[in-house]
Amino acid sequence: MTTHESEIRALLARRAEAQQTKDIDRLMSFYADDAVYYDAVPPLRFTGTDEIRRNFLRWFDGYAGPISLETHDVTLAAGGDTAFAHMLHLDSGEREGGLQASIWVRESVCLRRTGGRWSITHEHVSIPVDPTTMTVWLPTGKDQPFSFGAAR
Repeated sequence: MTTHESEIRALLARRAEAQQTKDIDRLMSFYADDAVYYDAVPPLRFTGTDEIRRNFLRWFDGYAGPISLETHDVTLAAGGDTAFAHMLHLDSGEREGGLQASIWVRESVCLRRTGGRWSITHEHVSIPVDPTTMTVWLPTGKDQPFSFGAAR
């Protein structure tokens, strides 16, 4: 593992800690001012840290307490001053209203190093969908095979 890869893995781990504890200021410190964030919720595209901050606060507000965020299968490539990573997250916790739910989320992250510091310039999250019903697919495990029509 290269030094850049170690630095980025550490950044991603600290970012996950900030997400889990809903520490918005710490979380936003990992994003470039001109970052673009694609989410699975409207308006789908958030540009700049003000919009991204509001979107994270919306996500935080959906939970009654802390967010459990398990990261799996991180794949990372870094060269020069750019890097990208993709991973899976198991997002769970008690939602407002008492619902206890878990959902798998796919994520891709692009990073840029400026002045020796890595920051996230682009992030894209998505949620698996059952194409036969156009509903969110809620697998119990990240490697659970999909069976068409199984959710019916």
